[in-house]
Amino acid sequence: MTLALYNSLTRRKERFEPLDPNRVRMYVCGPTVYDRAHIGNGRAFVVFDVLYRLLRDLYGKDHVCYVRNITDVEDKINAAARANNEPISALTARTIAAFRDDMAALGALPPDIEPRATEHIAQMIAMIERLIAAGHAYEAERHVLFAVASDPHYGQLSRRSRDEMIAGARVEVAPYKRDPADFVLWKPSAPEEPGWDSPWGRGRPGWHIECSAMSEAHLGESFDIHGGGLDLIFPHHENEIAQSTCAHDGRPFVRYWVHNVFLSVDSTKMSKSLGNFLTVRELLDEAPGEAIRLALLSAHYRDPLDWSEERLRQARRSLDRFYRALTLSRDPVFERFGEAEDALRPVKEALCDDLNTPLALSRLHELVGAINRTSSDAVRSALQRALEEGGRLMGLLQQDPLAWLQGSARDEARRIEAQIALRMAARRERRFAEADKIRAALAAEGVVLEDRPDGSTNWWRRE
Repeated sequence: MTLALYNSLTRRKERFEPLDPNRVRMYVCGPTVYDRAHIGNGRAFVVFDVLYRLLRDLYGKDHVCYVRNITDVEDKINAAARANNEPISALTARTIAAFRDDMAALGALPPDIEPRATEHIAQMIAMIERLIAAGHAYEAERHVLFAVASDPHYGQLSRRSRDEMIAGARVEVAPYKRDPADFVLWKPSAPEEPGWDSPWGRGRPGWHIECSAMSEAHLGESFDIHGGGLDLIFPHHENEIAQSTCAHDGRPFVRYWVHNVFLSVDSTKMSKSLGNFLTVRELLDEAPGEAIRLALLSAHYRDPLDWSEERLRQARRSLDRFYRALTLSRDPVFERFGEAEDALRPVKEALCDDLNTPLALSRLHELVGAINRTSSDAVRSALQRALEEGGRLMGLLQQDPLAWLQGSARDEARRIEAQIALRMAARRERRFAEADKIRAALAAEGVVLEDRPDGSTNWWRRE
């Protein structure tokens, strides 16, 4: 089966052809570890986890190398550690552990290699030295900067004009720059800041050089796929291309650039200032990680995703339906050869078409419909196996079906009863409009309440 991916570099969907089918290589920009991952971060890592799973299925798990870095030296980390009055090492260690826990809860497989920036300072210094020697970088007042004018191909990924690039990069105005668009490869560190000895004095790397050095160290000068959020196209990925190609005498860097689109909350851009900033951990306190994952996959990765409670509820209902189908009787002994593979094919075809996860989920629902209609245990068994395999490709349906359904029922009951308690409190405090709104929301879910004369709720049931 052929995989097609939308390549941000060429602006078209292309057939995926790896440089070496025996070692398919993918690099994804990982977290900057100063705070908990938010749900927008979660979308990116879940999307690339699906791609990783699909590549392993197509080429074999021993023939795919997935690298996702950890940025553990960066100015935001320094600022957060000062604000928390704690050592940087303590902040980064705690945040890395939290990130790994959150991604595991979302069903994301760990990458094959998880390099940390602080472990690759020597490689960064070596790359900077090559860029200086080739005339693509220069030292100025203890800084080293990349000379954008030295790269005639700069801007090929973002396709922005020079003025747009300068504005979009929010470049620091500095008298030592030869060109306002030049960006920092190395900068001096104050005594209280992290720093390493270098030919240009004690300092630390710029953000962009970190990924160029780490990807080269683990995947080579050229590799297959580079992924990340749409916001990384410029300046980060544009600068990575410039650094890496110029450090390698113009040799190609990445063949396929894959970017996911942003996430909003209730149709509003997610923002700390607006108070709608949701961390993965906050959502995990409300819903199982598998439901959050399915909700993140319910929109195509190149389409905006609007996060809402209704989207999450629908994801839980879908999982309930899938798992119920897996509890029905089955007879794998008499399953006819190839039936499961044939039934799975539409799911794989959807995923191979530029990771069309909404269509793949639709195909899973079609499998459930066929499972529910058939009277043959042998046919049902083949369809159930296809459902399980399709779920596995998407990082879903990995739990015991009965355990999921029992836990889901308990969680749902607790959630409904919590809403009822809020409604009762609103009625006691004569906030009747709020109480009516809660009742209407429950009714929309099919939850019927019966009030007693004293104003309390006697019981609830599903319509």
